[in-house]
Amino acid sequence: LQGDSVSVMYVTDRVPTKELADHWQYGYERSRSKSFGESVVRIGKEQSWDDIVSASRAAKRSRKLELTIASTNEQARFESTPPALLASAAHSAADRAQQSQVQIDAEKKFMDELSRRLALTPRKDVFIFVHGFNDTFDYAVMTTAQLWHFLGREGVPLCYTWPAGEGLLKAYEYTLESTEFTLYHFKQTLRLIASHPEVQKINILAHSRGTAVLTDAVREMYLEARGQGEEHVKAMKFGNVVLAAADLELDVVIQRDSTERVSLAADRTAIYFSDHDKALGLSSWLFGGFTRLGDVDFKLFSPDELEIIRSLNRVQLIKAKVKDMGDFNHAYFHTSPSVSSDIVLFLRYQLLPGAEHGRPLQVADEGYWIVFDGYPGPTWTLPVSAEGR
Repeated sequence: LQGDSVSVMYVTDRVPTKELADHWQYGYERSRSKSFGESVVRIGKEQSWDDIVSASRAAKRSRKLELTIASTNEQARFESTPPALLASAAHSAADRAQQSQVQIDAEKKFMDELSRRLALTPRKDVFIFVHGFNDTFDYAVMTTAQLWHFLGREGVPLCYTWPAGEGLLKAYEYTLESTEFTLYHFKQTLRLIASHPEVQKINILAHSRGTAVLTDAVREMYLEARGQGEEHVKAMKFGNVVLAAADLELDVVIQRDSTERVSLAADRTAIYFSDHDKALGLSSWLFGGFTRLGDVDFKLFSPDELEIIRSLNRVQLIKAKVKDMGDFNHAYFHTSPSVSSDIVLFLRYQLLPGAEHGRPLQVADEGYWIVFDGYPGPTWTLPVSAEGR
């Protein structure tokens, strides 16, 4: 896996705009059938592996290593959902009793491809990236490639890319509806991956409005599994989950997810937020001033609630106090070397917060953690307990 290209597995319910032999393209429109395939992302131009490693570790690079999409190939398309919208009751029942051959064939191809990729790595985890509002297919795939590269190229990288809107205010309304539209497809995808006998954990990073896709899917799957028993919860295989710059209304998260204790669905969840996020400031304004999870103000909480936050074990609240925050101070999860470094320590090594665990985050009086410029520091070394993870 050491080379100047990164192969990313993708799942999408975007409508194809061009179906070329070696470079499919997808737009912003919704498709009732999802598909999967492979995108190959090129790092620079004919770079040696040693050059890529050196540039990846450098504080400042002597030259840019631009990312490009070398090829995108759709490998299979699943059946439409629902498969027959106007079918009679009898036909519908028969159709549900036996999956269409199209679905069976697509699922087999998906599982075969997942098996092929798992055989290339000793770590049998899947790392999924779910993008946010106004992001293109190519952006989502390239971001997935970047994340997986800095995670040490372990496990299987998978990009779940959904039909988020293009543009500003009107497109944002389209995006809100698209998070509901794609929910069924995303749950299908998660269930299919979890059913693979070799997959040990599913680790997920969601950004911006993509956090709504993730949290709604996990919540519905967890409530269903919880009613069937603890073994069904374990069968979901959710490992570590990252919510970055979450475009979620805080009151809704507390009322729905916290009350139902949805955090128990995953091993651990890290929530990265910032009080300088301009994109979430606009989102808050659009929704009548309601606070978003990604720019939470801890003055909203009582002393008793802050004490509960301090005692959280499965959920980590991490404030990004950094300079490299990206467009609208919203993309810091991968534009800031400090924040992305902490994500690597969390997802790749499963380290707990605190210098004694190898994640020297600062501690705020309110009980959350702080990642800062220069983190984790020039003297940082990987804890012996984390080697081999």
